[in-house]
Amino acid sequence: MIELTIIIPVYNEIKTIEKLIKKILKIDIKKQIIIIDDGSSDGTELVLAKYKKKIDKLIIHKKNLGKGAAIQSGQRYVRGKYVGIQDADLEYDPSDLKKIVNEMSKKDLKVMYGSRVLNKNKFKNTKNFTHIVRIWGNIFLTKASNFLNRQKLTDAHTCYKVFKRSIFKKIRLREKGFSFCPEITTKISIMNIEIEEFPINYIGRTYEQGKKITAFDGLDALYVLIKYRYFN
Repeated sequence: MIELTIIIPVYNEIKTIEKLIKKILKIDIKKQIIIIDDGSSDGTELVLAKYKKKIDKLIIHKKNLGKGAAIQSGQRYVRGKYVGIQDADLEYDPSDLKKIVNEMSKKDLKVMYGSRVLNKNKFKNTKNFTHIVRIWGNIFLTKASNFLNRQKLTDAHTCYKVFKRSIFKKIRLREKGFSFCPEITTKISIMNIEIEEFPINYIGRTYEQGKKITAFDGLDALYVLIKYRYFN
C-alpha cells in the first residue's frame, strides 16, 4: 500500500529540482511521486525528462498556470493513504514529510500542517524568512485565517500541508495560484476538521535566488479567505 503521495508543482527551478528529486527518492516510505511541470522553460523540463522513469506521474502544462492549477492537475491521480504538497525549491526538508505522516498515523489525524514557527521564537528566526516584511505578512495572514476560520494555527500559509487522501479528494479546488493555501485551509475549516501542526525545518530563499511569491499574493490570500468563508 502506498503510504504517501507527494505532489510537486514545478516552475523554472533548474537550480534545485534535481537535488529535490534525489532527496524525495531517499525518503524511506512507500511513496507515489507526482510532479507537475507548470510551463518551465529554463531547463527544468530537461531534468524532469531524465528522471521520468523514477517519477510515478509526470504532468506537463504547456504554459504556466499557477501552483493551485498544478495541484489540481495532480489531485485526480493520488493513490497514497496520505497526500503531501512539496514545493520544488529547497526551502523545506522533504524528510519532514515522513515525520508528519508518522505523527498523523500514530494519532489518526485527518490533516496536519508543518509549521515553520512552532516552538520557535519567530522574531529570532527572521533570517529563515529572508525579509522582515515576509515575517509580518505571514503573522498577519495567519491571524486573519485563524479569526475567519476559528482555528489556532501558527503558520497557516506553510507549504507542508498533509491530508488523508479521503479528505483531499473530497475538496474541489478552484484557485489557480498561491491562494491554494487559504482556499484549502478555509474549506477544511468549513468541513469542521481540526488541523494539527508539527514543527519543521525551513530555510527561506530570496527573490534573487528564485522566490516567486509577492506582496500581491498576500492581498489575494486575504481576499480568498473572505471569499470562501462567506460567499462560496
